[in-house]
Amino acid sequence: MAEEAAEALQAAVAVGAAATEPADRALAHFTLSLWPVGDRYRMLLALARRDLGMDRVAGILEPARVRATAIVEQGQRDGVFHTQLPAPVLSAGLEAMTVALLEEVNTGALEDDGTRVAVTTLIAAGVPEKRARIVVDEVTAAER
Repeated sequence: MAEEAAEALQAAVAVGAAATEPADRALAHFTLSLWPVGDRYRMLLALARRDLGMDRVAGILEPARVRATAIVEQGQRDGVFHTQLPAPVLSAGLEAMTVALLEEVNTGALEDDGTRVAVTTLIAAGVPEKRARIVVDEVTAAER
């Protein structure tokens, strides 16, 4: 199951990897692409650190971490995302928030198709809320 999850994650990362869009749109697209994978494998994710070990989990997540950090770096260079934290640290924080939100799905406290999480991710990266909502709406409409 871990191999299946790793393959699904790599496929989702590859979908957004070719995009040459502005960083806020790229992060929204990235989040919306990954959310269904995280949602599908959220129970595995909850057990993975204990059962697979941190090194194996890090290996599975590496492609997504590299892509997320690249998007954050681009956004910081372009003035779209805040620069209060270095890009790898901000990216790690966004990942941790996403994992925490997936855990809330496990408890039944959150239901989301990824759009609210994408808006929240953009806000956490430094995009004003109104702009974050517009970007996610545009990306969602373009994917349909």
